[in-house]
Amino acid sequence: MAEKKVKKEKIPRQPMPEQEPDVRRRNFKEVPLGYSKELAMKEAERCIQCKKPTCVSGCPVSIDIPAFIKLIKEGEFTKSVRKIWEKNGLPAVCGRVCPQEDQCEGVCILAKKGEPVAIGNLERFVADLEREQGSGELPPKAKPTGKRVAVVGSGPSGLTVAGDLTLKGHDVTIFEAFHKPGGVLVYGIPEFRLPKEIVFSEVNFLERLGAKLECNTVVGRIVSIDELLEQGYDAVYIGVGAGLPRFMNIPGENLIGIYSANEYLTRSNLMKAYLFPEYDTPIAKGKNVAVFGAGNVAMDSARTAMRLGADVVRIVYRRSREEMPARAAEIHHAGEEGIEFYLLTAPTKFIGDENGRITGMECLKMELGEPDESGRRRPVPIKGSEFQLECDMAVIAVGAGSNPLLTQSTEGLELNRWGYVITDPETGKTTKKGVWAGGDIVTGSATVILAMGAGRAASDSIHQYLTWGW
Repeated sequence: MAEKKVKKEKIPRQPMPEQEPDVRRRNFKEVPLGYSKELAMKEAERCIQCKKPTCVSGCPVSIDIPAFIKLIKEGEFTKSVRKIWEKNGLPAVCGRVCPQEDQCEGVCILAKKGEPVAIGNLERFVADLEREQGSGELPPKAKPTGKRVAVVGSGPSGLTVAGDLTLKGHDVTIFEAFHKPGGVLVYGIPEFRLPKEIVFSEVNFLERLGAKLECNTVVGRIVSIDELLEQGYDAVYIGVGAGLPRFMNIPGENLIGIYSANEYLTRSNLMKAYLFPEYDTPIAKGKNVAVFGAGNVAMDSARTAMRLGADVVRIVYRRSREEMPARAAEIHHAGEEGIEFYLLTAPTKFIGDENGRITGMECLKMELGEPDESGRRRPVPIKGSEFQLECDMAVIAVGAGSNPLLTQSTEGLELNRWGYVITDPETGKTTKKGVWAGGDIVTGSATVILAMGAGRAASDSIHQYLTWGW
């Protein structure tokens, strides 16, 4: 048996083909091109089928990873995607945007002495194959229960709840404020990382299951949570995300040419400014762009600016590369595409011209001190290290806060001091009877798969409530 394991470890991890950096940095087509059947089956051979698979415990929705990989190895692609669907209704999305290196792949046994199995790439492969060549067959549904559920927000947590409860026989309606469903998956993540047709395909799958979708409906303004309950909904799930832009509060931040990442990416992604002139959505196109922050949103903003024609794009971050919270793949791709990294650097003020337009910024060099509450080493300014950088556009990508539109218009919904909804961490129950919440509106900005995990826990609790009561 040991001999067999050694043999499998000798198979190198199969890289996914990608567009060349010099080509892709000026287009919005997806960067990784996907596995062929042959590559996927070869990569699947690397899985040693652990008796106690740590990868499953590393997955927030507990996908049976060894089982779906074994089915790929055997060429049973349809069975493989159905195995994933038992736990995850958005595999094509998760295969592309999950931080696998910190979750399933991060705890893969093979990673101890070499490269982990490419779990995310394999998940994406079977999901794409099913979408492009599958029969369209739907999983079995339970008999109708007569119970109605309102899901507010069509991001990853809301879609998870809707899928789970529809399969369990409940009548689900999803309310989305924007004109397209998908939440952060469509307004926040660029086309080159997550093509929108894939998100819409996943939403269409839920509609085919029987879930209803109402776009252009701002719950908290057009209709309240209490009114939904009065209209006969037996339960409400709040999954509205954390979309309130956060700024740095430094002098000059109101100069023309400074944008929040929320606005910048929403214009480009959801409103399709990148498809000019087919879509005539106004968007700034700087030639010398600075992006502040080092998470996935910052990488997305920087790589978008490059594709919109910038000559120079800089990521300005107050810590070192080791502390950057973005996925390793996004940092790697940004570097390949010519994005410059100004690390251990913090802006102190923006500089403008007589017309009120940004022309540059003043910065301080930093050094790392003791860890702070996030576990990362705290940046400490170096006295006398001020310097200036030129830029004609800046994007602030230092996080987002809770949008108070819905939460502050709902009586009985307890919030914490940051404005996020307080819930039972095991069930997603709020302090208001019949109402659950999950995802970024509870935790603050986090990952797609963590939001889906919260949705899964809440859907189980909602089903129990609809079956047996609060």
